Amino acid sequence: MANEAPAIVAKLWNYCTVLRDDGVSYGDYVQQLTNLLFLKMADEQTKPPFNKKSIIPKEFDWQSILDKSGDKLETHYRHVIESLGKQSGLLGTIYRKSQNKIQDPAKLERLIKLINEETWVGLDIDVKGEIYEGLLEKNAEDVKGGAGQYFTPRALISAIVDVIQPKPHEKIADPACGTGGFFLKAHDYIIQNNTLDNSQKKFLKDETFKGWDIVPEVIRLCAMNMYLHGIGSDESQVVNSDVLISDSGERFDIVMTNPPFGKKSSVTIFSEQGKAEKESLAYERDDFWTTTSNKQLNFLQHVKTMLKINGRCAIVVPDNVLFEGGAGETVRKKMLEQFDVHTLLRLPTGIFYAGGVKANVLFFDKKPARTDGKAWTEKLWIYDLRTNMHFTQKERQMARGDLDDFVKCYNPKNRLERKENLKDEQRRWKSFGYEEIIKRDKTSLDIFWLKDESLEDTENLPAPEVIAQEISDNLETALDSINELIASLGKK
Repeated sequence: MANEAPAIVAKLWNYCTVLRDDGVSYGDYVQQLTNLLFLKMADEQTKPPFNKKSIIPKEFDWQSILDKSGDKLETHYRHVIESLGKQSGLLGTIYRKSQNKIQDPAKLERLIKLINEETWVGLDIDVKGEIYEGLLEKNAEDVKGGAGQYFTPRALISAIVDVIQPKPHEKIADPACGTGGFFLKAHDYIIQNNTLDNSQKKFLKDETFKGWDIVPEVIRLCAMNMYLHGIGSDESQVVNSDVLISDSGERFDIVMTNPPFGKKSSVTIFSEQGKAEKESLAYERDDFWTTTSNKQLNFLQHVKTMLKINGRCAIVVPDNVLFEGGAGETVRKKMLEQFDVHTLLRLPTGIFYAGGVKANVLFFDKKPARTDGKAWTEKLWIYDLRTNMHFTQKERQMARGDLDDFVKCYNPKNRLERKENLKDEQRRWKSFGYEEIIKRDKTSLDIFWLKDESLEDTENLPAPEVIAQEISDNLETALDSINELIASLGKK
């Protein structure tokens, strides 16, 4: 049955090209599909063999849409999504602030008929999920729309989940959940690697996952994606909010996240160690080690608060988090002291839809406070998947197989028995002791040891716009460090 998915994706996607002529973007199209698919599936649930009570009020249900055409259809559909957006729970999450962007009633009617031709509830959950994931991926490919920043490559997510190894009854969070990729993979992993009893199944469906995202459109897609994969019920497990504002007080066994790229937070954060220069919007976080406007450093500080003791984290961070001075150095030193920062995966360029991104995955465990004055990090293992590795979105996409060696080196079954092939000068897997790291300038984790052949091969230099973006990012990082230094000097 799984081979149905690509055909349905192609069918739905081909119709999108018709709507493009009307100025409907890929993102808008996926939103309309989300609105209509949910209504159709809720309708199917009320029929045999399910015979469930409809969660949609009768005046707004699928049948009410099928009964209309022309301008009446367009007016009614607008009224439906507006009214459902005022509901509580999952309905409100999926429809809140939604708008109809298909202004031509004939084209809206054609899309409704396309969806009506399929029996969605009858499809295997994996197939429904695959169809929706396929559409989200197509949406992410639409570079101009910028939706790619919410879409983490599925091969990378798969490898991260495989080394984190989530277990039944563990609570899993993502404070920048995007379209829910980490949740779906963790859900599949737990099912495939365990024989679950009824209590574990219920916990997995209703209590395992909690997500946040600042973008309402993305939360809508995530809620629908989880629903189609059989996660959750009438209540949404994802919330539209800015997690950096405060500590919710909730604690989790696992955090896996890929926070948005982009340097600045729109508000300045305050900490116990000294207040930043005020902006019109500001919020206090006394659980943060340092005050900074660097969004990624703030996410890192937020995530360390979210973890339970012995909780595990995998977070995607850009290179500047590894080397930036000032606040960056403070955060790195505190992380190495108070957490077991055990693994760093240096990612290749070309794997994210946002071009030219240089990113890494940092793995660490939260530990109880120590009384012996020693740091929790003893050794940081680094896997360099970047040097001399070339991936693109079109010709050479990164596949899960490209990460097999990393997963093997990580040795998730027993991290304490990791090995390094000292005889191999071209090895990508290398360890660095705590004492060695803290002696480095600014406690930098920006460590490479392999010879970069592209530096000598002028034929294969990155595209000019990628080089220009890198120069711009480096200058911006330097400027941020100078501004933070000026601000700290001004307080003394």
